[in-house]
Amino acid sequence: MEQTLERPNGLAMTFKEGGLDWPKAPAVTSLEVERLQRKQRLAIGFRIFSMFGFDMGIAGHISCRDPILPDHFWVNPVGLHFSRMRVSDLVMVDHQGRLVHGTKPINAAAYGIHAAIHRARPDVVAAAHAHARYSTAFASLGIALPPITQEGCVFYGDHGVFQGYRGVAADMSEGELISTALGPHKAVICRNHGVFTVGHSVDAAVNWFLRLERSCEQVLLAQAAGTPIEIDHATATMTAKQVGSHEAGWYSLQPLVEKFLAEQPEVLD
Repeated sequence: MEQTLERPNGLAMTFKEGGLDWPKAPAVTSLEVERLQRKQRLAIGFRIFSMFGFDMGIAGHISCRDPILPDHFWVNPVGLHFSRMRVSDLVMVDHQGRLVHGTKPINAAAYGIHAAIHRARPDVVAAAHAHARYSTAFASLGIALPPITQEGCVFYGDHGVFQGYRGVAADMSEGELISTALGPHKAVICRNHGVFTVGHSVDAAVNWFLRLERSCEQVLLAQAAGTPIEIDHATATMTAKQVGSHEAGWYSLQPLVEKFLAEQPEVLD
């Protein structure tokens, strides 16, 4: 029997046996519109990262594939604080590292890793990384995320672990190794470095990063308090299907997107 929870914006979430029927992103009318929407979401994504404190120094980057030139991606210029990011600040590079749009330089590590991910994963629209407190601390353990919370089940069976830390990933070889460790998953934990998340939309990639940071925090807190009880395989697998879909990734970020559109509309400039 279905149970429908009406949302104020007219969308509805339907609960079904074995999963959730999440609302889907509105269809785009043209590639030009899709390009603009991706850039807008990307700029908002940086401001969301800043709100959560994921803006330490010049570390951190989010990229999105260009829908018109799929072997190009948009990314942040190095040195611009995430809280000030606007659509007009974004730059576009190709997979060879050539600057195609914009004049400001980008982080070499951002190019090396994001180009490798976008090249290896045609399904990926966006990738996100920052040196966030809890996910970076958890990454030092060099282990997979244990399924101890519903939030953590988002990544159950759907993340890789990269063990080969060799300093700042400023060349393509390091990016390719991280991309290989990511595999077909939505996230990769890079030992002694941090985490990367990817999505079929900018919203999903950003949301998965928020979820992974929170999940790592939950594990560290639980381990500090005692021995957390892991969710069994069958339940964790079912929960992953419920809360880890592409639609769930997109929809879960919409409250924050609406917040920034209402409070900081200049982000679209």
